[in-house]
Amino acid sequence: MTNDTTRRAVLGAALAAGTGAVATSSAADLLDSFAPLSGEAWEAADRSLPETVSSPHGDASVRVDGYGVPRVAADDEAAAYFAVGYLQAFDRLFAMDLQRRVMRGRLSEAVGESTVESDEFHVAMGFAEAAEATWDLVRETPAGPLVEAFADGVNAAIDAEPLPLEFALVGYEPRPWTPVDSMLMEKQISWTLTGDFSELRRAVVAQRLGADRAADLFPRRLDHDATILDGDEERLGGDAADRGAGAERKRARASDPVDADLTAWLSGFESPTGVGSNSWVVSGEHTASGTPILAYDPHLSLMAPPLWYEQWVETPERSVRGATFPGVPFVIAGANDRGTWSFTNVGADVLDCYRYEIDDAGERYWYDGEWREFDSETRTIPVSGGEDRRIEVKRTVHGPLIEREERRVGVAWTGHTATRTTVAIEELGRSAGVDDALAATRKFDLPTQNLVYADADGRTLYYATGKLPIREVDGEVVPGDRIFDGSAGEGEWTGFEPFGRSSWDGFVPFEEKPHAIDPDVLSTANQRVIDDPRHYVGVAYATPYRGMRIADRLDDAVASGEPTDPAFHRALQRDVRDGRAAQLVPDLVAAVEAAAGDPSDRAVAAADALADWDYRMESDSRAALVFARWLARFRRLAFEPTFDAVDLDETYHPNDWVLATLSADDPVFDDRSRAETMVAALEASLAAIDDAGWEVYGDWNSTRSITHPLGGEAPFLNYDELPADGSRATVMNYRVDDAVGSSWRMVVRPGTDATAVIPGGNSGDFFSAHYDDQLRAWLENDQKPMPVGGDGTAGDEAGETGATVAFEGESS
Repeated sequence: MTNDTTRRAVLGAALAAGTGAVATSSAADLLDSFAPLSGEAWEAADRSLPETVSSPHGDASVRVDGYGVPRVAADDEAAAYFAVGYLQAFDRLFAMDLQRRVMRGRLSEAVGESTVESDEFHVAMGFAEAAEATWDLVRETPAGPLVEAFADGVNAAIDAEPLPLEFALVGYEPRPWTPVDSMLMEKQISWTLTGDFSELRRAVVAQRLGADRAADLFPRRLDHDATILDGDEERLGGDAADRGAGAERKRARASDPVDADLTAWLSGFESPTGVGSNSWVVSGEHTASGTPILAYDPHLSLMAPPLWYEQWVETPERSVRGATFPGVPFVIAGANDRGTWSFTNVGADVLDCYRYEIDDAGERYWYDGEWREFDSETRTIPVSGGEDRRIEVKRTVHGPLIEREERRVGVAWTGHTATRTTVAIEELGRSAGVDDALAATRKFDLPTQNLVYADADGRTLYYATGKLPIREVDGEVVPGDRIFDGSAGEGEWTGFEPFGRSSWDGFVPFEEKPHAIDPDVLSTANQRVIDDPRHYVGVAYATPYRGMRIADRLDDAVASGEPTDPAFHRALQRDVRDGRAAQLVPDLVAAVEAAAGDPSDRAVAAADALADWDYRMESDSRAALVFARWLARFRRLAFEPTFDAVDLDETYHPNDWVLATLSADDPVFDDRSRAETMVAALEASLAAIDDAGWEVYGDWNSTRSITHPLGGEAPFLNYDELPADGSRATVMNYRVDDAVGSSWRMVVRPGTDATAVIPGGNSGDFFSAHYDDQLRAWLENDQKPMPVGGDGTAGDEAGETGATVAFEGESS
């Protein structure tokens, strides 16, 4: 993006075109067409914050800094959060409305038939009802009035301000915001991080390849020792995770897996592949200042505008700054004047699938020795420009029953009940140290996250948050990575009440979840938490490449005796060494050198370049380009014959760690040796690189996939296409193939200084100077100041500060 004049010119050309298809990545479907355009689109070009806003909750002042980050100050908490709601709606209303439509199953009401299947899934899953149950709980807590004030602020902005451009392009207006909508954003975040139907895929693979072969290609535990906890911090002994494994294997063989077509359909709505994060903390023993340092970058979907929104709130109860999701009132990851906190995904198993014995009419299911009627209700899905759809929503004692083309699966998810995560996040914002953080963490029900915390007193903390179910079959504790017999009551979660309030009796006690109090040095990167857990956590851990690299760099720093400073940790966030290359490139080079045939001259030259390469995924590197494209081709050539033979596509292929550690005599190499497969993949990838005209890694690995939800046919809304460093396996995380990567970065010394950067800009207004003003800084990890408390002037060096707004109480 360049300037407002250019933006207006580009928009003018788009408006003159009249209509066209619109893509929405948020729903992964296509909108049918732009609405007829009117003067409303032009009004959106002149949006600016007013000088004063009337507030029913009292006085507040707002100063927008040079990066578009609002600083809200008020003597009353409700007055502050009314202002927060107004500001979030001004900057991000379209994103807020789009996500609640997706989660409520009301997207087709705005965009037409292309999103009906998405709506059917979201209505059947009952996310909205779970949000309602959650609000019934939250409204009774100190967070409740603040959420209500936030909703009032959102609605005041909807009523008073011109709507953002996207509403004119699509052709609808938003409904009023409610507190339940904010709870729905909590469910959306939780689903993004924990919605996982992998047990269904494992059942399909076991059926088609055999249980033993499936276990080889999809091991429960990857063969490495790069865990988050090494056992010294808080040894959680026992073997409950392994007890019952044999029984589970026997039962899996005897049971009928869910149909592959239903599994594929459900997989289209689960967590995006590869979401994760990095976080680490070092105590003051290893820092130049003598205070802890915490570094954090969550790896989530990248889009324009960014997923996160930065805000700063100061009241007598708190001075907190950091990132939240639009629609959520409170800072989720950030710092106050006493501490700092971050969250990375545990990969815990908090969703179970059930099969049932169902009568011929499909109206009853067998449970607890009797036939029971489903809890059923007919729902209507409004469809713009088409015929409304009616679906029958069914539920069992465990949760929703998902039906698709005569196939059925029951689902239990910990987010289907009233959860207290909003309360926990609000309490973290005004916490004064480790003890307060621990008390708040007890209420963090979902998503399951690795909390890393540090405070100004020098204390540090790690805790695995979220409710972890305990499953039993015939009185024996078993893992949850299987399909349970719902009719027999297998694996039920004691105390769980779907769409109500749960007692959580059948869940791992808080004190028995993995944790470490005052760790000296600790890092998380979504890898396995600990080798010997007392309780089953899950099997959906990330490959260990990022975790290994971070731990190695921190260990080296500690061993050197040189204290670290924030610059060191920002540089570590910038690390682009790819551990997959270190595993595979030496074998590839050897395979080319020993090739029985005559490898091409370009293959030999590529192997020579790879032999001299430092395994860094830098945008100006030719070797990085060759490795990235070769690895994708090697994966396909290795796994495709095996999986194609049983009619399973590449979404079922094993992960990179499995690929890299497969022995040369593995059956996937029966028809062509591992070395021959490597050379064939190199020849094919080099041909593809030449055909595409790529010269260096950044020609392929660019920001082109970071798009606006309407960017398919309104490309002016997308960010510039720029070369990017990093890969899915590097600390500086970026995945061009599915637009996942570091969605926010911060480095904090609690109680003192902090820095942060967002991938794009804090404003969602295309015409704002803050629409994309941090994109290049994000690519370089050039973080801006993020002060908390006092009279910080973060962002002033970027130019003139932004607007000031006075929120005036109605009695003023």
